[in-house]
Amino acid sequence: MTVIAALGFLVPPRVVAQRVNAARQPDAFDDLYTRGKKANAAMKTLTAYFTETTTSSLLTKPLVAHGRVAVERPTRVVLRYTEPDFHVILIDGDKMTMAWPGQSLKRVTDIGTAQGRVQKYFIDGTADDLRRQFDIEDHGTGDRPGTYYVTMVPKRKQIRENLVRLDLWVDRTSFLLDTMKMTFASGDTKTMAFDHVTPNAPIEPGTFSLER
Repeated sequence: MTVIAALGFLVPPRVVAQRVNAARQPDAFDDLYTRGKKANAAMKTLTAYFTETTTSSLLTKPLVAHGRVAVERPTRVVLRYTEPDFHVILIDGDKMTMAWPGQSLKRVTDIGTAQGRVQKYFIDGTADDLRRQFDIEDHGTGDRPGTYYVTMVPKRKQIRENLVRLDLWVDRTSFLLDTMKMTFASGDTKTMAFDHVTPNAPIEPGTFSLER
């Protein structure tokens, strides 16, 4: 899962047009963004294992979940949570389905607008498109070995009512997302860490099926 894909769902549906200073010189984030877009363009499929850590004032200790993610461009993603409870999140085109097979529960959501934002602002967009929405700080080397570390703070009140900070760690070799931490207005956090990330991996038949 690339940085571009991860950020796409955070952009509001309407962006206030702002004039970019033509004299601004490219910086380290511009280079990181450009390399990330290149890696994204070259990726047709991806598989990885993930660890999701959730903190909340409602929890006595962090909730840690594990699973595997598979991506098939342009718009198919499946996350299969294996513990502590098995469930599936499947994105196929404009539809996202969350299913808990053991409990016979399923919820379907239309994410067509969000998918459009991914294409418009992160596939076809520029680093300056992100700067219009976020205050971005490139910390260079991350505290996780072999990564770049970037923090993004939303400028728009509409976003800050939910998300107040996004921390990203990007692999220095592949320029794919290593870890993402979202901090919400409530103080709760959700961290997704990826390992054994394999771009252009063979995808087994039935991978994007809820019944598998």
